[in-house]
Amino acid sequence: SINFTGGKMTALVGHSGSGKSTLLNLIPRIYSPTSGSIYFDDQDISEVNLISLRDQISIVDQNTTLFDDTVLNNIKYARPNASREEIYKAAELSMCNDFINNLENGFETMIGENGTKLSGGEKQRLSIARAFLKNSKIILLDEATSSLDSETEEKIQKALDKLTVNKTTIVIAHRLSTILNSDNIYVIDAGRVVGSGKHDELLKNSETYKNFYQRQIKSS
Repeated sequence: SINFTGGKMTALVGHSGSGKSTLLNLIPRIYSPTSGSIYFDDQDISEVNLISLRDQISIVDQNTTLFDDTVLNNIKYARPNASREEIYKAAELSMCNDFINNLENGFETMIGENGTKLSGGEKQRLSIARAFLKNSKIILLDEATSSLDSETEEKIQKALDKLTVNKTTIVIAHRLSTILNSDNIYVIDAGRVVGSGKHDELLKNSETYKNFYQRQIKSS
């Protein structure tokens, strides 16, 4: 069984196609498990109201659904009753202000269908802004590696470091810094957990992890 400790960061690692994303998607019930159960605080999530379950969860990944609307409304989507001040604060914490200030109409700029006017790194920071605004207890983070320049990657990393403080964070980890900072790591292979522990323990005890580390982390 897998145990995600409250207020801590748990990393899921493994080669592409190992089942990490499927596991992440079971938590907000995007998929339902074919066997076994998932519990939050001793409560089976299949018996919890879906809206109240998802209220507790923020998902940050690169496939953020954005609308052909203003930057402000795209952030506000995470909590429709938020004040402008709260939205501005979320943008600041997620390092969005750098690019929003350069848009022709700032927060009132229309971003095009699915954010066509924005780069991948800008979309990801909007996703983080939504998570700051929602302020949910659980953060699901797919730290997908993409063609981000190092300056953008550093901004995203800083924003994520702030976002995940004292949150129950479950991350599909690609960056070594995230793996080293995680309280626990689960190694996933072909849909199964094949090892768990800290980075140093797993290097010694898990061939799958050692192989993942040498192929994916050292080469990046």
